Amino acid sequence: MVTVEELREMDCSVLKRLMNREENSGGAGGSHGAVGLLSGGKCLLLDCRPFLAHSAGYIRGSVNVRCNTIVRRRAKGSVSLEQILPAEEVRARLRSGLYSAVIVYDERSPRAESLREDSTVSLVVQALRRNAERTDICLLKGGYERFSSEYPEFCSKTKALAALPPALPPSTAESLDVGCSSCGTPLHDQGGPVEILPFLYLGSAYHAARRDMLDTLGITALLNVSSDCPNHFEGHYQYKCIPVEDNHKADISSWFMEAIEYIDAVKDCRGRVLVHCQAGISRSATICLAYLMMKKRVRLEEAFEFVKQRRSIISPNFSFMGQLLQFESQVLATSCAAEAASPSGPLRERGKATPTPTSQFVFSFPVSVGVHAAPSSLPYLHSPITTSPSC
Repeated sequence: MVTVEELREMDCSVLKRLMNREENSGGAGGSHGAVGLLSGGKCLLLDCRPFLAHSAGYIRGSVNVRCNTIVRRRAKGSVSLEQILPAEEVRARLRSGLYSAVIVYDERSPRAESLREDSTVSLVVQALRRNAERTDICLLKGGYERFSSEYPEFCSKTKALAALPPALPPSTAESLDVGCSSCGTPLHDQGGPVEILPFLYLGSAYHAARRDMLDTLGITALLNVSSDCPNHFEGHYQYKCIPVEDNHKADISSWFMEAIEYIDAVKDCRGRVLVHCQAGISRSATICLAYLMMKKRVRLEEAFEFVKQRRSIISPNFSFMGQLLQFESQVLATSCAAEAASPSGPLRERGKATPTPTSQFVFSFPVSVGVHAAPSSLPYLHSPITTSPSC
């Protein structure tokens, strides 16, 4: 158990005063930056919840620790800073004693004594104690649930586009009004692009043709995952095309790394990228899933549920799901082999992949977003599934 001596407790009102002070001084505590500083850079705010929960909503300025199922399985009661805090700057400041305090929070723990020994907060506190012995560590009482309820103005939540601009002229709309065979909904009735991450949006060709919509979202670049969708505004936005057909023969996985690097390049320039295909259902969704799996170290099921919550009609074709499952095994194998090493892993070169019969893609996932009664209840699987995790 985490003892009171190891972990002090902080009321939500105290954290609110700290954040108020930072905002009034014109500091960066209100931004979702890599360092997550409060009170003039002397405090670090760590979100110990899973990636999916953090992405849905977080206290502004917090840093999400990386303590997923892979890290926890390998930890055996002890994790390193490198495993839970990817940002080198944060680790360096901790080890140098530059933080006067670290504030940790989970979803709703009311007191330190209620924490389990194998909880993420407990593992994080133990790692902090080994590397920042003179830094005070505080538990936010009531966690994100209480703080966001009492002080929602200090929290950020992922949102879809609330309202769409006026419709296109009939001549343009008719050319884009293609029915979606998998959901029966015309493209223009699918709502707006959805925010997957603050810099990553998912949508359709219809959305990509709406300059007013793109400007409303602050889109600076588009990733066109098709061989036939036009790039309408090449003089105004950065474009990249991935010419993949939506069929069982297409090798989309050979483009994963190139797409991930492009998204990261836009992110590094403080831009926002819209990933789209024709309907925003299969190809572009596959790319977004691959990005989440690689960058957030989550399993396919976690990534799928996360994206589906934002765009309910996603449905990568069965071959793409098989390729994503293979990609998952590569990502997780890399994580197991060396957490601190390059996450890229050995991926297939484009054009050199040998198609694998879809009958071999029979899997069963360890779930972290809910337990399903039977494999057939999973929305993206249409046949019995069974396999074991890679590590």
